[in-house]
Amino acid sequence: MTMPEPEVQPSGAQELARDLVVIPDRRLPLVPNIGVIGGTESVLVIDTGLGLTNAEKVLAFATEFARGRRLYLTTTHFHPEHAFGAQVFAGAATFLVNRAQAEDLAAKGPGYLEMFKGLDEVVARRLEGVQPAAPDLVYDTRYDLDLGGRVVELRATGRAHSKGDQVITVPGDGVMFTGDLVEAGQFSIFPWFPPHDTDVSGTRWLAVMERLMAEKPRIVVPGHGEVGGPERLADVRDYLRLLRDETWVRRDSGVGEETIAAEVRAVMLARYPQWDGQEWIEKGVGCLCTEHAA
Repeated sequence: MTMPEPEVQPSGAQELARDLVVIPDRRLPLVPNIGVIGGTESVLVIDTGLGLTNAEKVLAFATEFARGRRLYLTTTHFHPEHAFGAQVFAGAATFLVNRAQAEDLAAKGPGYLEMFKGLDEVVARRLEGVQPAAPDLVYDTRYDLDLGGRVVELRATGRAHSKGDQVITVPGDGVMFTGDLVEAGQFSIFPWFPPHDTDVSGTRWLAVMERLMAEKPRIVVPGHGEVGGPERLADVRDYLRLLRDETWVRRDSGVGEETIAAEVRAVMLARYPQWDGQEWIEKGVGCLCTEHAA
């Protein structure tokens, strides 16, 4: 079956706080939740959507939203539906990310571009003309962006879903954008593709979730799925903990990885029968098997 068009629809933007909206993913594959945050002087866009056409629509929406204010763009991590539209913003916005993400874009961007083009003809068409963009501004671990009367905190989390994950928070409103560190109603995406990409870490991801929960956000915007409260973080924390424990107890017993994956999959489907993305369970098991002795 051909997948549905991964189309961003800015007309569906929802207000989360004053001068702060999210363009929802509408539960479509390869469509992220996109944030637009305003201050008195500047506006920050979070993620671009997949490809140039989506990014053009996001830029048009942000430009109208800004009404003359300066534009910034950041991306939660380098994966295509989040960052592979950044070139559209060149000259119109300042593109800033953390250093680890910039390195991911440079080193892995071209490979991921080709991999995603091979997923489906719909995706390939969306990615025509795309080139991974180089950021204008790079920070190491922390960056406070003053939009004018509103400071947005950009924080590199360290290796988890990817090496370059970034969380964006608006402290004054209690809003947190997590990218794919959090999905709602979906099994966590483990981009575990040995030997080509093994940067994802289940154990570090779990530690990141504990830290994010300690910040006690009021609103959590996941990479994909419905916006919610702090329970979004707890759901992922609990899933990752269960995935780790069920994998490791079988690893301790000397069970083979194929058997572990089948048994753990059954446990997870019984626990979370309504969740999408079942194909990521085995990827998570494979990752955690390698971290068993860590």
